Amino acid sequence: MDHRAFLKQLFNCAIAAADPSAIVPQHLPPRPKGRLVVLGAGKASASMARVVEDCYGAPLEGLVVTRYGHAVSCKYIEIIEAAHPKPDAAGEAGAQRVLELARTLGPDDLGLCLISGGGSALLSLPAPGLTLAHKQAINSALLRSGAPISAMNIVRKHLSAIKGGRLAAAASPAKLLTLIISDVPGDDPAIVASGPTVGDSSTFQQAREILRKYGIEEPCAVIEHLELAQDETPKPGDPRLDASVIKVIAAAQMSLEAGAICAHGAGVTPIILGDAIEGEARDIGRQHGLLALRRLQEGQRPCVFLSGGETSVTMRAPDNANARGGRNSEYLLALALALEGAPGVYALAADTDGIDGMSEHAGAMTTPDTLARARAAGLDPEAMLEQNNSGGLFEALGDCVTTGATLTNVNDFRAILIL
Repeated sequence: MDHRAFLKQLFNCAIAAADPSAIVPQHLPPRPKGRLVVLGAGKASASMARVVEDCYGAPLEGLVVTRYGHAVSCKYIEIIEAAHPKPDAAGEAGAQRVLELARTLGPDDLGLCLISGGGSALLSLPAPGLTLAHKQAINSALLRSGAPISAMNIVRKHLSAIKGGRLAAAASPAKLLTLIISDVPGDDPAIVASGPTVGDSSTFQQAREILRKYGIEEPCAVIEHLELAQDETPKPGDPRLDASVIKVIAAAQMSLEAGAICAHGAGVTPIILGDAIEGEARDIGRQHGLLALRRLQEGQRPCVFLSGGETSVTMRAPDNANARGGRNSEYLLALALALEGAPGVYALAADTDGIDGMSEHAGAMTTPDTLARARAAGLDPEAMLEQNNSGGLFEALGDCVTTGATLTNVNDFRAILIL
């Protein structure tokens, strides 16, 4: 068996299971009596929009905001590219236009909202009294803090003019159908892209508590906004959301099951550890390393552990300009250190959107000789993990997994092959 090729095959199966062209058409409703207007945001939103065009044709209109490099050509739906994970002015302008377009919908119209991971940063429209700079600062602080995505998005909703159900409220009384490709653990529609069309059960008080927990005290304008607690988000049961229907059409579990089918076909027993794993990437990596060692001792193999979800990274060296990589490479280096060269264990960890953190890679792979090769090359794996430079190590070894933009996003895919 070519271990690297096998792991990449599993990853490719996971991505294919979340391909918009395969999953969007079966969820599209009949045309409305009035206008059909597409709204949306996320790394997969442009590819979803193309499928909608192919299925309906004209007349059709709309606007979606996607990440730079994730656009696809559409005839009738305008595609705007913006920054992720740090929001920019293009995302702010795009979000304002999406909100304005939603307000034009009438009772006979249908708003088709296409939402996927990354939409929270891409729909960055500050609440009244706040600026884009305020949102950029708080977003950067949250990303460095190690907070889980669910906590980040509670804060984001309460600093926004479009998230937390506000987009659906703007479209009322028109019918609104939201199709979601989920990238969050648990697949809660209210968390994906900060739930622009979903009633929000979180509160200003919770947002304040999250910032306190992670020691975030600036910008002052953000703290003051949360303290004032004016204009709470629309809650579940709000009559403005009565005509809003939500469907999660792709999620991590579906991709893990696709990977499991692929593994089984190759004669390898798949074991799914979970699709909603959260926590510090390095801690989860160590835990999974111990599981793999235990499996080796039991002698029950070959098998492959599969898992999904979204780990987090606390930046221990935030000023290290040379630090490269993201949560998947950090997970993988911690896993390798826990295994310490155990024979017969190979692993891949990558993001299904093709981007791990701020790198150009989807993730990386590790083999039994990863640490030995690193040390022979003069690298210090322990120090590089501590410096949040796991990506630098895998780049130096030529062990990165690079796919480019996959135009979908069901979050992380991890596979540990035990022979």
